[in-house]
Amino acid sequence: MKDKNPISSSELGTLWLTYQEKTMILRILEYFIEKSDDQQAKNIMGGLWQQLSYYVTKIKKIFQEQGVVIPIGFNQEDVNLEAPKLYDNGFDIMFVRILKEISMGMYTLNMNMAYQDEIMEIYEGLTSVTQKVYKLSTLYLLEKGILTLPPKVTMPKSSEFIENKSYLNGFNPFNDKRALNDIELGYLHHGIETNNIGMQLITGFAQCAEDKEVKQYFVKGKELAKKQIKVFGDILLESDVQFSATSGSTVTTSKVAPFSQKLMMFCIYLLNGFGIVGSSFGTIFSLRKDVSMKTALIAKDIYFYADEGVKIMIKNGWLEEPPQMEDRPNLIKK
Repeated sequence: MKDKNPISSSELGTLWLTYQEKTMILRILEYFIEKSDDQQAKNIMGGLWQQLSYYVTKIKKIFQEQGVVIPIGFNQEDVNLEAPKLYDNGFDIMFVRILKEISMGMYTLNMNMAYQDEIMEIYEGLTSVTQKVYKLSTLYLLEKGILTLPPKVTMPKSSEFIENKSYLNGFNPFNDKRALNDIELGYLHHGIETNNIGMQLITGFAQCAEDKEVKQYFVKGKELAKKQIKVFGDILLESDVQFSATSGSTVTTSKVAPFSQKLMMFCIYLLNGFGIVGSSFGTIFSLRKDVSMKTALIAKDIYFYADEGVKIMIKNGWLEEPPQMEDRPNLIKK
């Protein structure tokens, strides 16, 4: 393959990032499987571990054939299987479900930048695995009564067109705001759901982080998640929509880190990217100006929070450098 068809820069970049993400998820799954006492949850996570391990091996093989150094990613040094349980039952599958949401979006982008059959087959296979596990996770959580369904609405009986620009209003306190449409309602529900899981995750990370700066960063992330839940919840309440999220009391009292600080920081880095994309979606597709403005401001907050995290990772030597183009100006100077 190396002699016949070298992979392109975009394919190398997406495979490299996929390797980072998947090796991180493998370590997280190993800990969750070890601590779970629910056989159904273990089966879901164990099946996912086997599938992801298979594709990580395939990516390694491509790197070897192409003469690419194997990334460090995340290995057994980044997980402590002896650490006590940090999260109660149910959180593991809730978090797996969030990870699969992220993966679905990433595979779509990666497929758009793939040109060779072998690379496209990897993302096709990973997409199939992700959709299957996402469905299994959702059904499991609903069966256990852990996942909250979005609010029910009255079904439309006719098709209508927007007749007035007042449909976009939302800033003027003297004008009545229109009711949320179902696109906006769905986004707000999803925002509360994901931030609730993120708040639980990062609370556990803050509880067991050893480095003071890292601990403070996680605490700041917890407050950011709470802020987003409040913003979204207030918008729903203004429209007389009540929301009941999964309880946030799923973090145990353990202070022993199950993961390395490098892995925990990278995990939050990944979730920050997902948060920025999600907020952008809410900004673009919300037609009420107050909703779109609030989601845009949240995206700004997430961006600056993510930037702070990257600087901490670089400072501690935790951020592996992606493959990059040749530095021609520097080569010429030398």
